[in-house]
Amino acid sequence: MLSVNTIKNGLVIDHIRAGCGPRIFSWLGLDKANFRVALIMNVPSQLLGRKDIIKIDNIINIDYSVLGFIDPNITVNVVTAEAIARKINLTLPDKVENVIRCKNPRCITSTESYLNQIFLLVDRERSEYRCEYCDELYHAGHTEVL
Repeated sequence: MLSVNTIKNGLVIDHIRAGCGPRIFSWLGLDKANFRVALIMNVPSQLLGRKDIIKIDNIINIDYSVLGFIDPNITVNVVTAEAIARKINLTLPDKVENVIRCKNPRCITSTESYLNQIFLLVDRERSEYRCEYCDELYHAGHTEVL
C-alpha cells in the first residue's frame, strides 16, 4: 500500500489531469526543493477517473493564473496545522503574459524578442487563446509553458 504522510503547513495541488503532474512539478521547480514534496500519479478519482496530486510541505509562491492555464480544473488546498485552511479553485485566466511563446514564424515576437508574449482568452469553453499580435490560436493545457 502506498502511504504519503500528511503535511503540516503547505500546499496540496489536487485534481491535476492524469499525466500532467510531472509538467507542473517541473514548472514549479520542485525537483530542486530542499523540503518534502510528493508527486502522486494516477490516483483514482470519481470526477476525473484518474488524477495526479502534488503535496508540498512548505508554502511557496505560485502564479495561479499560469496554473489555471495549464489545467483550470486544479484546486489548491492551503494547509495550516495539518488542516485545510483555504481551498482555491482555479479558472482559465483572461490573459496570460510571458507564459507561452508564439510559434508563428511571421509573428512580430519572433523577431522582436523584447516584446511580451501576450495571449488573450477568446473561447472559455474550448480553452482557446489568441496571440495579441498575430491572432495565432493556442489551447490551454496543451501548450508547453515557458
